[in-house]
Amino acid sequence: MEYSYKTKGTCSREIHFEVEDGILKNVEFIGGCNGNLKGIGSLVEGMEVEDVIERLEGITCGFKPTSCPDQLAKALKEII
Repeated sequence: MEYSYKTKGTCSREIHFEVEDGILKNVEFIGGCNGNLKGIGSLVEGMEVEDVIERLEGITCGFKPTSCPDQLAKALKEII
């Protein structure tokens, strides 16, 4: 199933992704640090949703209380 999530407090504006049988696929961040976010997407694709949440939840960016990876974890928590 395809999902979209509007990020809050980050340079990226939105995250698009799919979840099939509990596996994360086709992660795409809109806006933000293009190369880094492509790398994050590539690293988490194929992982179980719960594992992605466990790894990314709570990561901060500079002085911000969140980050693009943390926002992905929040998006995934909303759908499970």
